[in-house]
Amino acid sequence: MNYYGDSVNKLIEQLSRLPGIGGKSAQRLAFHIINMPKEEAKSLAESIIQAKTEVKYCSVCCNLTDSDPCAICSDQRRQRDVIMVVENPRDMAAYEKTKGYKGLYHILHGAIAVTKGIGPEDIRIRELVQRLDESIKEVIIATNPTVEGDVTAVYISKILKPLGVKVTRIANGVPVGSDLEYVDEVTLSRALEGRSEM
Repeated sequence: MNYYGDSVNKLIEQLSRLPGIGGKSAQRLAFHIINMPKEEAKSLAESIIQAKTEVKYCSVCCNLTDSDPCAICSDQRRQRDVIMVVENPRDMAAYEKTKGYKGLYHILHGAIAVTKGIGPEDIRIRELVQRLDESIKEVIIATNPTVEGDVTAVYISKILKPLGVKVTRIANGVPVGSDLEYVDEVTLSRALEGRSEM
């Protein structure tokens, strides 16, 4: 049933194609956009078009950027002998927010997921290998603690170790502020395996 007219329905349909946006959320967003002042709606549309036309992959780390190389790769204050490998730009941003990591990054834009038809050639592993030279002392694999993330970490480790570079994996375990009785068995096992001396 066409309750709102073709223009509104088309906007709802387009918004519902975004990841994590269901029909009701798309409808709420559509009504919000329609009720925005015309200049704000125009600015939103222009921002989408600008991002789509100007954003590219950094030629060094594969981050999304509008300048090449990206701001992180261009920053000479960064520790240049360590590369942290993450699955996507959001993961890189999460580490940057901690302000605890000062090295470089490499963004894979995915993880190996054979059941979904995603193999090593479908993510940016080749670009990572091409970056490695004698100046790189360590590669930190910070893929997600999922089956796909673990498979990707093991695959990358097997490729990099023969090159003589130190390969490490981020620790994972019990989240801060949680009660142990509510934590799943796999997380508890990993926390025990990754324990450190006090």
